[in-house]
Amino acid sequence: MFDLGFIQDIRYLLNRCPSPEKRLSLLFSATLSHRIGELAYDHMNEPVEVRIKSEHKTADKVKQTVYYPANDEKVPLLLGLMKTLNPPRSIIFINTKRVAEELDAWLEGNGIKSAVLSGDVPQAKRQTLLDKFEKDEFNVLVATDVAARGLHVPEISHVFNFDLPQSGEDYVHRVGRTARAGASGAAISFACEDYAHHLMDIEEYIGHRLHNEPVTTELLVDPKPRAKRERRKPKPGQRGSQNRSQSGNRNRSYSRS
Repeated sequence: MFDLGFIQDIRYLLNRCPSPEKRLSLLFSATLSHRIGELAYDHMNEPVEVRIKSEHKTADKVKQTVYYPANDEKVPLLLGLMKTLNPPRSIIFINTKRVAEELDAWLEGNGIKSAVLSGDVPQAKRQTLLDKFEKDEFNVLVATDVAARGLHVPEISHVFNFDLPQSGEDYVHRVGRTARAGASGAAISFACEDYAHHLMDIEEYIGHRLHNEPVTTELLVDPKPRAKRERRKPKPGQRGSQNRSQSGNRNRSYSRS
């Protein structure tokens, strides 16, 4: 609620409800951080915490795998896995909107229909995207962590962590998008040069090591050029130096020698 921008709406509603002494309030959460706990104590009257602990952090029927690609191998490896596994419906998680848009262009340029879901997508458009995703109008959703919590789309066969999340809790939420309601699924993570250092914390949090698979030449696909997109106009007050820096990052090559 805090990270995804809903906290102001929650406080708006709570401040217009009867006082805690005159209402019954129940707060359910898969995880309960200190900040959410403080919110509960601010707006509840003598709250009692009930904590149910499961044996495993992640669902039993999720096959969890990690690859260790170099940064310039991530797109070729993802395309190779897509070609090999042919997932019927999948979510690819990344850490920033910029990388999401860049990856979406690579997928489109290589014949994979996808859409981007990030935190700044309006609610109406977000719901439209999810409806199209469920109706198989496209079968790949490239998303930031806005899609990791509270999102239920049935029959997601694969979750790809193109960027490793920065905490074990975020990893559990991402992986939880597959293997729902007793189904089976697969979670494939890329421990690249930028994010591999988060893997130790993730494995400590979930209580086990991820199965390691080698990055073989058979899996690496030479990607076709990414789809061309119209260059965005800078927002008022945005410095040109920032735009040049981001543009330089977007032009990073993923071709193999």
